[in-house]
Amino acid sequence: MESLSSKMNQGQKSNEKEENMFETKSPNIYTEIMSTIPGRKGCWPVDLYQYEGFWYGRYTIEGILSTQDHFKPQPNSVILSSAPKSGTTWLKALSFSIMTRSHFDESTNPLLTKISHDLVPFIEYQFLSNSQTLDLNVPLSATHISYTSLPKSIINSGCKIVYICRDPKDVFVSLWHHSQKSVTKAREDLHLENAFMYFCEGLSSSGPYWDHVLGYWRASLESPERILFLKYEDLMNDAVYWVKKMAQFMGYPFSFEEEDKGVVQKIINLCSFENMSSLEVNKSGIAEIQLKDMVIRNNIFFRKGKIRDWKNHLTVEMAMQLDQITKQKLNGSGLTLHAA
Repeated sequence: MESLSSKMNQGQKSNEKEENMFETKSPNIYTEIMSTIPGRKGCWPVDLYQYEGFWYGRYTIEGILSTQDHFKPQPNSVILSSAPKSGTTWLKALSFSIMTRSHFDESTNPLLTKISHDLVPFIEYQFLSNSQTLDLNVPLSATHISYTSLPKSIINSGCKIVYICRDPKDVFVSLWHHSQKSVTKAREDLHLENAFMYFCEGLSSSGPYWDHVLGYWRASLESPERILFLKYEDLMNDAVYWVKKMAQFMGYPFSFEEEDKGVVQKIINLCSFENMSSLEVNKSGIAEIQLKDMVIRNNIFFRKGKIRDWKNHLTVEMAMQLDQITKQKLNGSGLTLHAA
C-alpha cells in the first residue's frame, strides 16, 4: 500500500528510467494539418472541426494527432474509452478502484481527494497539458477518440480496451447541461432545441454519437478478448455483476475471499454518484488538467447520474425522433441503445 501511494504522491521520480508513453511534442507542427480541416463555428460552446469523420474541438484534434504519432502503451495498459457524457467519470473511478484495491483501504483511496479524471488521464489531453505523465504503476488511461482514429500502437498492442455507451437521449441531455456550465461569456447559452438539432445531425463532441459507438461495438465483436463493451444502463442495474466482469477482463479478478468480505460492494459504494458527488474535491475542486485557458471545475462532471432523465427535458416528439435515428443507425448491427 505504501509504495504505490508514495509513488503517486511523489510524481514520476520512480519512473524516470522507464519508457515514457507520453513523448510530448509541440502541437505547432500540426498547424498545417489543422488549416485543412473543415469546421463548424458557433454551434456548441467550443467550435468543432471534423477529423477522420468525427467532430472535436481544435485543441482535442491537436492532441489526437500527437497521440497518433507518439503514444506508446505498456503491454498491461487498459484504455477506458467512451464518447463524452456516457459514464466516463464513473467508469474511471470503478476501474481505478478495481486496479488499486490492494494498495488502498476505504480511508486512503485517492478518489477521496482527487477526481477520477486526474487519476486516469485522457491521452489526447495529456500530451498538450503541463500535468504529470501517467503513473506507470497504475496502467490506466482514457480517451474519447473514435476507434478508427486510435493510435496504431493501441490497435497493434496487447493492451485492453473497456468501452462504455449510453442511451443517446440521456447522452444528449447530459451533454447539453454540460455545455451550459461550460459556456463562455463571449457566447450566448445554447438553446436545447438548437443543440438537439446539432446532435441529431451528428454534430457533437466526438460525434456522430452512433458512429462512435458502432466503431467500438464492431471491434468488440471481432476481438471480445481485447475489448469489453459496456452499457451504462446495465452497469446501473447490476453493478456487482459488471464490476466483477470488468475486474476479470482487466486482469484483476476478485478472489473468493474478497467477495466474502464484500470488497466488490465497497468499491461500488465508494464510486457511487451519491458518494462521489458529495466529496469536497468534487463539489468545489478544480481539475489538475486544464485545457488552454479554460478553468475546469470538478462539479461540472456531477449532475444526476440517472437513467431516463431525458424524460424531464425532451418532448415526446423529440424522443421519438432520436429513437428513430438510433434505430436507423444501428440497423443490422445487433446493438440496441434504449434504456429498459
